[in-house]
Amino acid sequence: MKKVSLMVLSVMFLGLMITPLAVAEKAEDNYKLYCFQCHGSKGSGGGINAAALSTAPRDHTSATEMKKLTDENIFTAIKEGGAAVSKSTFMPPWKSILTDDEIKDMVKYLHGLCKC
Repeated sequence: MKKVSLMVLSVMFLGLMITPLAVAEKAEDNYKLYCFQCHGSKGSGGGINAAALSTAPRDHTSATEMKKLTDENIFTAIKEGGAAVSKSTFMPPWKSILTDDEIKDMVKYLHGLCKC
């Protein structure tokens, strides 16, 4: 009985460890699918579309710049687009593509890019 209980607890513990990794991977996948064209694969703002834009995409790797933004501001920019936060209209709204939970996970992912 003790072995079964220990095994169940071990599986539960591993499940708790895997969940944040899965969320991070999903956010990274979404970033690579929807954001890298402008923000670049590393998040520095040098994506393949960046040169054609009149406003440079935000550098998500810059802790100095990213610390100026609240999580709410980042969430709104992703969900509603740049115009919703008085930024470039080239940043499209993603509310019809990403769920609120996916956007929240993206905000966390961006904090990982800037290490802030």
